[in-house]
Amino acid sequence: MSLSTSRRLALLTSASLALLAGCGSSSDSADAKSAPARVAVIASTNVWGDIARRIGGDRVDVTSVINDPDQDPHSYEADPQNQLALSKAKVVVENGGGYDDFVDRMLKSGHNDSAEVINAVEVSGRTAPKGGELNEHVWYDFPTVAEVADRISAVLAKADPGDAGAFAKNAAAFKAKLAPLEAQEAQIKKAHGGEGVAITEPVPLYMTEASGLVNRTPAQFSEAIEEGDDVSPRVLQESLALFSGKKVKVLVYNEQTSGPQTEKAEAAAKAAGIPVVPVTETLPKGKDYLGWMTDNVDALASALSK
Repeated sequence: MSLSTSRRLALLTSASLALLAGCGSSSDSADAKSAPARVAVIASTNVWGDIARRIGGDRVDVTSVINDPDQDPHSYEADPQNQLALSKAKVVVENGGGYDDFVDRMLKSGHNDSAEVINAVEVSGRTAPKGGELNEHVWYDFPTVAEVADRISAVLAKADPGDAGAFAKNAAAFKAKLAPLEAQEAQIKKAHGGEGVAITEPVPLYMTEASGLVNRTPAQFSEAIEEGDDVSPRVLQESLALFSGKKVKVLVYNEQTSGPQTEKAEAAAKAAGIPVVPVTETLPKGKDYLGWMTDNVDALASALSK
C-alpha cells in the first residue's frame, strides 16, 4: 500500500469518525432542546413550596426559604444562598400581608424584575376588618389555597407552555383533595357551630371560623403573643378565666411561639379538662400540606367531640 493511499484511508477514517461524532452531538442537542429546563420556583415557606411542587411536578425546581419549624418568617434575615436562588427564580410564591416581607426585599436587592410573583393574600382578597388586624395566615383558608393553586398553574404554564396541560391537571387533582377538608369543616359546623374556642395566636382562625366556631380569646392576648409582646396581667387573667369558667370547648395552641404566658394558658386548659389542639405555621417534618391539614382538621373535630 502506498503512503498516499494510507494517508487517504486515515483521512477517510477521521472524517467518518468526525461525522459520527457530529451526528451524536446533533442528537444530544436535539434531546436537550426537547427537554426544557425546569422552572425555578422560590417559595417563602415550605407550605407554599409544597403546593407549588404538587402543581409543577417534575417540571419545577422548588426552593423553600423557610423550611424549618424553628424558623420564624417574621424575623427571617436573607442568607446569600437564598438570595442567589431568588435572583434567578422564574416564579416566586409569597404569603404577603406582612408575613414574609423578606421576599420583596430580596427580590429588590437581587434585581429580579422578571419573576412572576404570586402573593397569596392578594389572591385571597382578604383585608383587615374595620378597626382590626389582617389575619395573614391564609394557608389555613382552603378556598384561598385552591385559588393560589390555580394561580400557580397559570404562571407555570406561562413559563413552560408545553406542560400547561400537566400543570392544570395537577392543580385540579390537588383541589379535589382539598374538598374533603372543606366538607369536614362543614360537618364540624353542623355539629358544633356557635361553640367557643380559645387560641394563642390568629394562625388557625380561618379553619376555626369555617368550622362555625367562635373565638372567645381577648384580642389583646393573641395580638401580644403574635407580636412577641408581654400580655398585661389583667388580659392574662381574663384569658385564663375562659378555661376555669368552661367558656370554651378547646384551646388551639401555636406550638411554634410558645412562651411563659401561652404555657399558662395550656396548663389552665388541661387543668380544666379542656382539650388542646396544637398547630404550627410551617410544615412539620415528614408532612406534606394535605396530610398536615388533614391532621389539623381531624384533631379539631376529635377535641370538640370529647
